[in-house]
This record gives sequence, C-alpha cells and structure tokens, in this order.
Amino acid sequence: MEASKEKLGPLHLDTLTAMAYLAVTYSSQGKWKEAESLQVQVMEATKETLGLLHPSTLIAMGHLAATHRNQGKWKEAESLQVQVMEASIEKLGPLHPSTLIAMGHLAATHSNQGKWKEAESLQVQVMEASKEKLGLLHPSTLTAMGHLAATHSNQGKWKEAESLQVQVMEASKEKLGPLHPDSLTAMGNLASTYRNQGKWKEAENIQVQVMEASKEKLGPLHPDALTAMGNLALTYWNQGKWKEEAESLQVQVMEASKEKLGPLHPDTLTVMANLALTYRDQNKSKNARELLDTSINGMKQVLGAEHPRTIQYMQALTNITPHEEKKASRNKIKDALNKSVNKIRSIIPK
Repeated sequence: MEASKEKLGPLHLDTLTAMAYLAVTYSSQGKWKEAESLQVQVMEATKETLGLLHPSTLIAMGHLAATHRNQGKWKEAESLQVQVMEASIEKLGPLHPSTLIAMGHLAATHSNQGKWKEAESLQVQVMEASKEKLGLLHPSTLTAMGHLAATHSNQGKWKEAESLQVQVMEASKEKLGPLHPDSLTAMGNLASTYRNQGKWKEAENIQVQVMEASKEKLGPLHPDALTAMGNLALTYWNQGKWKEEAESLQVQVMEASKEKLGPLHPDTLTVMANLALTYRDQNKSKNARELLDTSINGMKQVLGAEHPRTIQYMQALTNITPHEEKKASRNKIKDALNKSVNKIRSIIPK
C-alpha cells in the first residue's frame, strides 16, 4: 500500500485495491476502527474517480457497511446498504447477482435490528429470484434459503426454518459433498434449529459430525472448526453436561482462538465469556467472575460498552458478582442500556 501510494499516487486504482485488502485483513482480526478508516478513504476516492454508480464504488460502500455492522452501527450500515441496493437495481437490474447480494446484505442488517418482517420480505425476493435465475441447487440459492431460514428462526418459526434447512443440507451434500464447508455450515444451522426446539440429541448428533469433519478438512485451529466445537459445547451446556463435555471443549476453543485470532478478537472474547458461564453453572464463582470480567473489559475496548454483546455479558456478570459489588455493576449496565435505547430512539421516525 505504501509503495503504491508513493509510486502511483493515493487515487490510483491499484493503490485503492491495496488499501481495501489491508482493510479486509484488519476486519479479519477484529480491528474494526483501522478497517473503517481505510474503507472510508477507499469509498470516497472511488466516488471521486469512478462515480457513485460504478461497481467498484458500490463494492467499497458494501465493505464499509459490513464493518459498521460488525461494530453494531446498524443505522450507518443500513444507510449505505440501501444506497448500494438502489444503485444496483438501477445500474444492473433487479435479478443481477450483485443486486441480489446487496439485498441480502441489507436484509442481514434488518435482522440485526430485529426488523424481521423487512428482512423476511427481502430474503423471500432474493430466494425466489435465485431459484428463477440460477436454479434450486446453485450455491447462491442455497445461501438465500439459509438466510431466510435464519430469519424464520429468529421469529420462533422453527418448523419453517427446519424445513428450509433440511432442503439446504440435503442439496449441499448432493451438489458439493458432505465435507464441503457449505454442507457443514448447513448441517450446523439445522443443528441450531434442533437445539432451539430442545431436540438436544438430534442437535448433538449433527454437531459431532460437523466438528469431526471440520477438524479433518480444515484443521483443528481453523475458525470454522473452532465454531463447530463451540456450538457443540453449547449443546452439552444446555443438557447440563458441564464438566467433561462443555468445559473441556470451551477451554480448547479459547486457547486455540487466542493463538489463532489473538486475545482481543471478538470471537475469542465470546468464547471466554461462554466458558465463564460454564464455570458459573458448576459453582466455580471465582473463576467465572475473573474470566467474565476479562472478557467484558476486552469487549468494551473492541466493541464498545454499548454494544449488545457487551451489555449481555455485563448482565450475566451481575448474577455471579458478590452482593457488595452488584449495585455499582447494575448502575453501569443501566447507563449502557439507556445510551443504547436513546440511540435506537434517535433512528425511529416520529
């Protein structure tokens, strides 16, 4: 990037591409601020040199929107994604793959704000268009079906979600093979829906397969393998299998995440927090408090004190904090919640 700036200038397309790649690497490490700074520069430069409707400009806007979303900046992400979707419809047409991707990203941001109906409406359009344009077994169609299933799940429509997820899993196995990452993702999503219905054995059976296949295919330190281990640990936890099963897996995931992603990566911090809750349920209050406090401090630093995940685990901490500390902790949570609520109110039309 630095050499490109020096040799070609800050507005040259090769320079902007280099900046965009560095931003992606920052994002992969959870360094949202550094990624955001670069992505804003890339977006503004592409607007200036190529115009608002150029595909490269729309891609730059989409990347910045994703970084906003990863920081819980839903309003900023939504604003950009609406622009990208509208420009894609105008420039490429409503059935173009890039337009469908833009609609899917906006739907995901709607979901993150609990706007299930808006998300569902877009996802149905994407799914139907993908079926028509690409066919039922195309990976993009299966992805669209999976996203719609997730929105059904978030509304408690377990049967609708399960029906779609079974189709996605079977089609992925047929089209891509049982060990393909997309097949494993589909299996994991179905297992999650089973878990949400209290079908622990069905969920556990699938998650064991996903974990073993991920380790074999990707290696034990790959993020997907760690996610699979964490999901299986959660199912063990839901069945009260805390010591041997849940704790053992969570310790492995935490150590591997620290090594692979770094101690301040959001995934590492979440794993730490979940392990702390497993300690709590075994009455290991001291271990639970120390680990959860470390995790929360990291989340405040990386995600911010008002991020929903930070608030969620702050609330959990009050339940295992000695009585004399609870009042001060509750006040901190109350302040964070008030700020979060005020931020939400500011974006709701009068």
